[in-house]
Amino acid sequence: MLGEIRLKNILFILIGSAIFAFGLVHFNMQNNLAEGGFTGITLMLFFLFNFDPSISNLLLNIPLFFIGWRVLGRTSFFYTMIGTIGLSFFLWIFQRYQIDMPLNDDLTLAALFAGVFLGIGLGTIFRYGGTTGGVDIIARLAHRSFGWSMGKTMFLFDLCVITLSLITYLSYKEAMYTLVAVFVGARVIDFMQEGAYAAKGATIISSHSEEISKRIMEEMERGVTILKGQGSFSKQDRDVLYCVVGKNEIVRLKSVITAVDPHAFVAVSDVHDVLGEGFTLDENKKPLQR
Repeated sequence: MLGEIRLKNILFILIGSAIFAFGLVHFNMQNNLAEGGFTGITLMLFFLFNFDPSISNLLLNIPLFFIGWRVLGRTSFFYTMIGTIGLSFFLWIFQRYQIDMPLNDDLTLAALFAGVFLGIGLGTIFRYGGTTGGVDIIARLAHRSFGWSMGKTMFLFDLCVITLSLITYLSYKEAMYTLVAVFVGARVIDFMQEGAYAAKGATIISSHSEEISKRIMEEMERGVTILKGQGSFSKQDRDVLYCVVGKNEIVRLKSVITAVDPHAFVAVSDVHDVLGEGFTLDENKKPLQR
């Protein structure tokens, strides 16, 4: 097991736990905003019975630890333990040494910052293989098994918990702002999951494919893949070019293509989590320092 564990992953999972805990204490708890999932249940116990979230977080997650062990495997389970214990630890720290920043007069700002902090925290934890237990485990299993978005899966669970919070202690106004925070958090999680090296992919069909390919490689220093295609109507064979460039290079790519063939067919799409030479590796196949 130890051979599979990376210290870098543990470090970033702890950093994500700290960011998550900071947002929970300073924006949710200070402004009476709820949350979804098991975190929402811990907040419910706090607001109703003044039960310490750092303790309830551990107690609620004990049953799910067994699921995590059997389903996620030893490495993912270990990272989950780190995330869950780390979250409880940082919740304990920030509750005792917190910064007073009440935003009750501007709940829009409180909701936005709550969503951003919780989203960045959870997104970081997920990206490095961990969870904070609870619904995070369920969302991760759904992502692995069915390819469902982790953010959207969590959002559905969150609605159920927030509804229960509304019945027990939330006002309608606070519930609506909580939904804003949860939605923002879900979008931030998806953004973190999509990858740091987002780019644009271009599919190019032209009768001047060879010249376009040559100019892209010489002028932009980007690789081009030549695929073999056939026109559905004409039945003619032709080359289809595929090229991945940075977002800031797409205008230049279009200019290069247009200069060769103004009538070329170009389809541009978003590309996420790009790996390889020119993005995460240099020309010597060594990791780029970013």
